[in-house]
Amino acid sequence: MIEIDLYSDTQTRPTKAMRKAMADAEVGDEQQGGDPSVNKLRERVADLLGKEDAVFLPSGTMCNQIALLVQVRPGEEVICDQTAHIVTSEGGGGAALAGAMFRPLQGPRGMYSAEQVEAAIRPDNRYCPKQVLLEVEQTSNQGGGAVWPTKRIAEVAAAARKHGLKTHMDGARLMNAVVASGVPVKEHVRDMDTVWLDLTKGLGCPVGAVLAGPKDVIKEAWRWKQRLGGSMRQAGIIAAAGIHALDHHIDRLAEDHANAKTLAKGLAEIPGIAVEPVETNIVFFDIGATGWKGHDFNAALQKQGVRVSVGNERRIRALTHLDIPAAAIPKALDVIRRVAIRAN
Repeated sequence: MIEIDLYSDTQTRPTKAMRKAMADAEVGDEQQGGDPSVNKLRERVADLLGKEDAVFLPSGTMCNQIALLVQVRPGEEVICDQTAHIVTSEGGGGAALAGAMFRPLQGPRGMYSAEQVEAAIRPDNRYCPKQVLLEVEQTSNQGGGAVWPTKRIAEVAAAARKHGLKTHMDGARLMNAVVASGVPVKEHVRDMDTVWLDLTKGLGCPVGAVLAGPKDVIKEAWRWKQRLGGSMRQAGIIAAAGIHALDHHIDRLAEDHANAKTLAKGLAEIPGIAVEPVETNIVFFDIGATGWKGHDFNAALQKQGVRVSVGNERRIRALTHLDIPAAAIPKALDVIRRVAIRAN
């Protein structure tokens, strides 16, 4: 049985208070625009992010894919980091659904620069794909939960706009960035045309994400939501979880960040383990020097009640979240230490 699940912050379960809010939610037909709880969540997120309108969707991946479908025509190109979730982890949806091409950049910890954007701009001629969108992931997952500084976001967005590109933010862990940086969320997304906020990771909801942007974009996003089967009926039950999370689960992200730093510090003291820098709730560490291979290492941990995520044979990921209290960190470290040094 897995007692300490560090696989991802997607492993959170609704708290009792969240479940009560869900049970008490006022509901209606979301597909027809008649669910008051969904509408409240949409308005809340649009106001939070400083955007004109928003649409509630089942997942962050659908948010990314609909953002592409609305803003990118087949054969057009998106500039993003090579580690972006929209490239690595969405089943090739950008190509399969929108017919999008990607121009991946290699930024340190998943964060490229305005100079790299300028260098990636293609000549405006018939031989090259038309470049129409720049994408930023906040925080950078494969970059170890690194937080894009708002100054850099503004710089890459300015470079994009100089060449007529729109901008989109994958906000899977946007509120982690807000809490870690102390910078208001509107500053993080000010230069983004579209942005989505995930409710299922650090915020602890069982399902859902909200895509926000200009009214005309969101109007077309509703059409794609319908086409892709994302429209729902009495979805207020799950929207209520999002409202509860926005009320109660943002400031507490600081606890996850503190636990991640404690975990990283302990990991660094284990022979054979090298730990990458930690800014938020994601901890990457290298086990190559222990002699273990990634999946074998994780399997050994699971036998003792701890689960992590395997990037490759050497790179392991652990995420702290709502269901990982501070008291669980020393226990996890003890298991990892014993497995790493092959102790009984």
